Amino acid sequence: MKPSKLWSKDFEPDKMIEQFTVGQDRVLDLRLARYDVQGSMAHIKMLESIGLLTAAELQTLTAELQRIMDVIDRGEFVIEPGIEDVHSQVEFMLTERLGDTGKKIHSGRSRNDQVLVDLKLFMRDELKNVARAVKRTFDMLQSLSEQHKDVLMPGYTHLQVAMPSSFGLWFGAYAESLVDDVRMLVAAYDTADQNPLGSAAGYGSSFPLDREMTTRELGFATLHYNVVAAQMSRGKTERAAAMAIASIASTLGHFAMDVCMYMCQNFGFISFPDEYTTGSSIMPHKKNPDVFEIMRGKCNRLQSVPNEIALLTANLPLGYNRDLQLLKDIIFPATTEIAGCLDMCTFMLHHIRVNRDILSDPRYDYLFTVEDVNRLTLGGMPFREAYRTVGMQVQHGEYVPDRSVNHTHTGSIGNLCTEAIALKMQKLLEHIL
Repeated sequence: MKPSKLWSKDFEPDKMIEQFTVGQDRVLDLRLARYDVQGSMAHIKMLESIGLLTAAELQTLTAELQRIMDVIDRGEFVIEPGIEDVHSQVEFMLTERLGDTGKKIHSGRSRNDQVLVDLKLFMRDELKNVARAVKRTFDMLQSLSEQHKDVLMPGYTHLQVAMPSSFGLWFGAYAESLVDDVRMLVAAYDTADQNPLGSAAGYGSSFPLDREMTTRELGFATLHYNVVAAQMSRGKTERAAAMAIASIASTLGHFAMDVCMYMCQNFGFISFPDEYTTGSSIMPHKKNPDVFEIMRGKCNRLQSVPNEIALLTANLPLGYNRDLQLLKDIIFPATTEIAGCLDMCTFMLHHIRVNRDILSDPRYDYLFTVEDVNRLTLGGMPFREAYRTVGMQVQHGEYVPDRSVNHTHTGSIGNLCTEAIALKMQKLLEHIL
């Protein structure tokens, strides 16, 4: 016979109430299953060390938990009908096989710190996955930056033709922007990398729990020392992760917008093979950037995730509140979505085609006015006089550009600093990966 609930007191809640309060938890909790088992293995090892389990019980429980982990690894783990969540399912499987020994696993633990440790372990792995996806996109952007560093393109301010840029600068700019995003990812990882196990329901336990031991067993960098603070961390980890995800999404969404614009025939800066674009049901000439439009839309949605989490957790009273369960509905899909967008971007970049002869079009003649002002200034003419001289040539239709560009300072067209940017990224990723 299946147990009712971990908190059961010999009565069952109304089915309508249960459906409303459980929501999508059974589905979402499947992603936590391996972490629940991992946390339980560390917990029972600690229980044995303080005398709450015998060595034989520890061995039996560990073997059975490993069997459950194998079921998870094979993709066969399910939360059975009538069982509330992943924690209940794991405990049910233990007690079904081991009887009363299985019931001892919950000593010194609440579902509050149990789900917290699951979420911390889960978020660490998810943030690592996102970091790896960022690295793949970053590497592709840097490769393209070096490959096309000598190909000039227009630079814009206010969407007006401004000064010469290059594909090296364009691709490289988004690569370095991802470095800043990874700084936020590292901060989110550090927030997650703290052990809450042993905080129980938020006020500790009368058992002599060895929280330093479980911290070592689970590979956390440190503890959430204060047991109340440990419970207060629920929502903070998710918010920090959401901010990092939103920052990456901002960079990626901005890039997707550039791609959509630069693919437009009025620009014609880049293109993709036909099979990576879509057509129109009525206009036979169309090659639409649907991939990047969908990417832009998804990234814009992801930038709302921190606000959604902030509103969900605003002004909650001290201690655990059931509202926090809904965080999983928000953050779980977000980690998957941003990794998917990054991988799609990397895939598409493998097939991007660059127009190498953009600036031969006379519409871009005025890109070089600043270059000519600077040349006159380097020749000894005061800057304001040089500015006026070139300005009058433009105004009278007499301006003829010198299309040579000589930018050599750090980070400019002729000095992209690709290796230095790669080193910045490497140092950050070493902290996570």
